[in-house]
Amino acid sequence: MRPIFYGSGVALITPFEKDGKIDFDVFSRLIEFQISNKTDAIIVCGTTGEGSTLTVEERLRLFSLAVEKVNGRVPVIAGTGSNSTSFSLELIKEAEKCGIDAHLSVTPYYNKTSQSGIIKHFYKLADNSTKPILVYNVPSRTGVNITPETYKELGKHDNIVGVKEADVSITKLQKSIYLCEDTLDFYIGNDDMIVPAILSGCKGVISVLSNILPSYTHKLTSEALSGNINESNLMQHRVISIIEALFSDVNPIPVKAAMEYLYNVNSGCRLPLCAMSSNYYNRLIDILEENKCLFDSEALKFV
Repeated sequence: MRPIFYGSGVALITPFEKDGKIDFDVFSRLIEFQISNKTDAIIVCGTTGEGSTLTVEERLRLFSLAVEKVNGRVPVIAGTGSNSTSFSLELIKEAEKCGIDAHLSVTPYYNKTSQSGIIKHFYKLADNSTKPILVYNVPSRTGVNITPETYKELGKHDNIVGVKEADVSITKLQKSIYLCEDTLDFYIGNDDMIVPAILSGCKGVISVLSNILPSYTHKLTSEALSGNINESNLMQHRVISIIEALFSDVNPIPVKAAMEYLYNVNSGCRLPLCAMSSNYYNRLIDILEENKCLFDSEALKFV
């Protein structure tokens, strides 16, 4: 099966109004902003989209709106993961009615599970889905880490097609890609590792950075995929300080603060996430100002 996408997919934020309700108008504008700046896939209701705090009805409305606004221009990938296999199955079924192109499903968190449980969980989802599944491994949040050997087993299922890998080990990533022998397409989930991950065999990135720099992130990823190593390395190095600032507090708190500063998009998160401390916030703004030239392009203006 052809990869769901090559390049830069955005882990899209979910904008909230002052009263905590979703701002669907801004959400629509964010999608157009991303596509007009060449983003290669839209990921809705993932970690950065605060999917875990959204109701089922809110998620489904976001899925439907994303499908409508994208209108087939790029894939729409729905965050349908949960620590409950049965709940994930229900969400998968309803999300597919919205017309989404693929699922991003996080490993079970809090209750966690063994590697055998991970395989059984994802096989159950894949058996009951009409759309392909991307496995999302983010051990810093879930407390469970998928091994390369488990990836090899997951890759044997025809409907499990890829991985968003947010582990920080490049050695593990390389071993996983080697063991899977093209049965799974890997996407890096860490913006500071885009170039080395692509050199190791990843098809692209699912990016937080793309929320504020969609055109830049697309070009960085494209240069790496095209084998332009010097240019892509220079581009990666140029935004390292921005990436560090975007993860100076719990994601998506900093990126939403950056969106408000740069594009006047309300920065509110849902509890238990709250505003950044003044020290972290001031440092974030300093970094954005130091790199102001990256945000000045006409193509990056959010309208």
